[in-house]
Amino acid sequence: MVEPQYDERGLVPCVVQDARTGTVLMLAWMNADALRLTRETGEVHFWSRSRKALWKKGETSGNTLALAEIRIDCDRDAVLVRANPAGPVCHTGTATCFFHKDDGTDDDGIPATSGAQIFDRLDQILISRRDSASAEKSYTKSLLAAGMPKIVEKIAEEQGELSAELPSGDEAKVIHEAADLIFHVMVGLTARNIPIEKIYAELARRFGTSGHTEKASRK
Repeated sequence: MVEPQYDERGLVPCVVQDARTGTVLMLAWMNADALRLTRETGEVHFWSRSRKALWKKGETSGNTLALAEIRIDCDRDAVLVRANPAGPVCHTGTATCFFHKDDGTDDDGIPATSGAQIFDRLDQILISRRDSASAEKSYTKSLLAAGMPKIVEKIAEEQGELSAELPSGDEAKVIHEAADLIFHVMVGLTARNIPIEKIYAELARRFGTSGHTEKASRK
């Protein structure tokens, strides 16, 4: 097992990365005990320089980090932890601590992605909005606060709009309405605490299965 080179304080910086999306979530410090506990428990632990004590991420908030992988850099003076977060990582309620941009503005801290990873990014943003303690208003937060009846109403509305455009509507309009429907379905999943991975798993299960067989099995 590879061990890092600790500094004169017995510490090594630890960068935490989302195992699904690659988003950099936070930077903290580990000592040998924190690294050992992380390996043994599967939950990420750190060393608090201010409190001079070990701490498990999420021990008070519940927003823990489930360990996926540990890597040590080429000089062995930094640790990379790839983990699956159980909610917002930053104490401010955001998905990542790195939400300050160099130009002085802020965003959600999640880098732009392409392809299927966009669903992971959207899933993280929706969870962050749902779990944020901030009083800041957003459309997603207001929709989640309104509850399932409102969410279902919006899904039905968006489904109707897509159905109206799909047969012969302008392609750009079809794309727009399809994105609206997918977004609102994902809001519904977030409200139900159903992670996007479970949808991936269900779709993966269906590969190689006839659609007729799948429908028949559900009757």
